Amino acid sequence: MDSEEEDFHYSSGDVVGSDENEEDDFNNFHDSDPINRRKKHYKTLKQEEIKQLQQNDISTVSNVLSVSRGVACTLLCQNNWSLSSVYEKWFSDENKIPEEPIGKSAIQKSEKLTCKICYETINITNMLSADCGHLFCSGCWKFYISTSIKDGPGCLTLNCPEPGCKSNPGLDMVDLLSSRKDKDKYYRYLYRSYIESNTKRKWCPAPGCDFAIEFDSDGSYEVTCDCGCKFCWNCVEENHRPLDCETVAKWIEKNSSEAESTTWILAYTKPCPKCRRAIEKSQGCNRMRCREPCSFEFCWACLEPWSKHGYVMYDCNKFKEEGDSPDERSRKKAKKHLERYTHYYERWDSNDKSRKRALVDLDIARNEHVDLLVKVQEETQAQLKFVIEAWEQIVECRRVLKWSYAYGYYLSLSKSGKVDFFGHLQGQAESALERLHHCAEKEMSEYLSGDCRSEDFKSFRSKLAGLTSVTRNYFENLVTALENDLSEVENRRD
Repeated sequence: MDSEEEDFHYSSGDVVGSDENEEDDFNNFHDSDPINRRKKHYKTLKQEEIKQLQQNDISTVSNVLSVSRGVACTLLCQNNWSLSSVYEKWFSDENKIPEEPIGKSAIQKSEKLTCKICYETINITNMLSADCGHLFCSGCWKFYISTSIKDGPGCLTLNCPEPGCKSNPGLDMVDLLSSRKDKDKYYRYLYRSYIESNTKRKWCPAPGCDFAIEFDSDGSYEVTCDCGCKFCWNCVEENHRPLDCETVAKWIEKNSSEAESTTWILAYTKPCPKCRRAIEKSQGCNRMRCREPCSFEFCWACLEPWSKHGYVMYDCNKFKEEGDSPDERSRKKAKKHLERYTHYYERWDSNDKSRKRALVDLDIARNEHVDLLVKVQEETQAQLKFVIEAWEQIVECRRVLKWSYAYGYYLSLSKSGKVDFFGHLQGQAESALERLHHCAEKEMSEYLSGDCRSEDFKSFRSKLAGLTSVTRNYFENLVTALENDLSEVENRRD
């Protein structure tokens, strides 16, 4: 989208057209949510649609307020592309801009003035101003605007160079003075601002995707761009149902923070009894020597000075009735915490990797295996929807299972009933998913060669479709239970 070859200039004659053919049911099949098919409450906007919507807003303001398109664009930019804000401020005389934002003073054309930026004496015909009337030479204006565009999107709200003046040179001045390269950059900023300033529109976060999503409901935040990227509208992370955005942010921060390194140090190192520097045991001997300049020698087992041991072992081998020292209790607690975190993180990460691999397999199934099965098994594409549905179900279930492990980590251990119920639901869902994944991944291969009978393939179709349906049901139950915070456990007790 940042290519210099793209032309972001708009004209009043721009019309949105589409030469694309409508996709058939088979190609559209992957747009549905395999776990919970809901009414679509959002729309994907492509580049031409965004440009046309932007132009429509500019035209509307231009017609209603009887101003040029350049002025209308400036007004909309200043008001975050909100038509209601533009009208409210305009009719309350707070934000009026004259029809001609580029003007010259009423001074005689033959007169000369001194530019307040370069201090050169310039003929009035070579001086320009915004609607405020502050005149500067065209060369200074050109440099000022060019520098502003190079600095970033702030050029859209650029003010007059006169100190304290809040007038905006606007689109007309940019068109008049900027180079083609600067204009392209300015229009890209203008184009992107139309989405980024609107609370109901967001860019798709997928790398290289130029689409935006227009959200029109207070329902589920799960959205799927036409490029295939699924993400949460609220936090723009990947879809993480059944977890809420706050828990997801906490989990991601935990995975990337240094806190776990600190926990590891507590769990697998001991402090030197003299200088308290953390020491890791790398060999079998319990006789430890701290690094210089400390050089203190001590016993790894009991942390007492090694000099106490001599030729006869000190009583560090004896159990102490008074219990562990505070340092030892702290290490045991840290080790237990680390082991618990590692348990959930490893399974979260494993399902994330499995999901990414399943996405690749889904693409292969859609673009290679279905075409091969059409030839080998003499089936139509419509009859082979069950293959794509199975892989889509696997991808979605891996995502849900992945986030269910993050949920499990934050589930309080004191709520034993919920922990047991969660483990039961998650175990059922995971077992069903593994059966489905094995069937789609391993058993499918023998039917791609054409060496099996058509009756066998029909049996395989029934098996894979049945496993897909069963797995979907298990995961729907899991998602519903977690979204309700396992309240069924409390209801049963009541």
